[in-house]
Amino acid sequence: MKMIKLQGVTKKYKTGVHALNKMDLSIEPGEFVYIIGPTGAGKSTFIKLLYREEKATSGNVIVDGVDVSLIKNRHVPYFRRKIGVVFQNYRLLPRRTVFENVAFALEVIDTPKTQIRTRVKETLRLVGLEDKANAYPHQLSGGQQQRVAIARAIVNSPKVLIADEPTGNLDPSTSREIIEILMKINKEHKTTVIVVTHDITIVEEYKQRTITIADGCVSSDTMAGGYDYSERN
Repeated sequence: MKMIKLQGVTKKYKTGVHALNKMDLSIEPGEFVYIIGPTGAGKSTFIKLLYREEKATSGNVIVDGVDVSLIKNRHVPYFRRKIGVVFQNYRLLPRRTVFENVAFALEVIDTPKTQIRTRVKETLRLVGLEDKANAYPHQLSGGQQQRVAIARAIVNSPKVLIADEPTGNLDPSTSREIIEILMKINKEHKTTVIVVTHDITIVEEYKQRTITIADGCVSSDTMAGGYDYSERN
């Protein structure tokens, strides 16, 4: 069974904008995939459909065997437990420590406190931040804040991790560290990882399957990886 499958997916916004146009795409369990393409190509809409922030106008979006358009609104939070999302701007809670930020993802699903302590410690160790558990976001570098965001996204062991421009605000050296952490999560936990990026250097240096979206469709899909310069914006 595919982890993610889009069949003839079209998304038209009320403004009349066609963000996606009959898109077909499938991603296997445990794959690491880059999604690239020009600004406005439909990349953001694609990931919003995956975690049901938006609904397709037509076609099927299937995640882990579930057609997400059929999920009732009240069940969306439960569905989202399968998916971790990391954003470019971190979205950390400023008045909570690193430990508390990561623990929050478990608290909202009523995880027992003893489990929370163990899982947060393990996850902070995975992203190399065990010594920053009591620090606050403003005391951290951008790269460290992004690691906290990754830890929060994976602490409840999602099947899919979506990273939306995770290196967008970071210098090249820190960007490499973040991609290496994402690859480690993919390899060690068999998590399906989807990285939406404009970072040509990362895509070229850490070659993985690379899907290019242009004009709301898949314009290229290469298992060899690397940047398709014909699609460069």
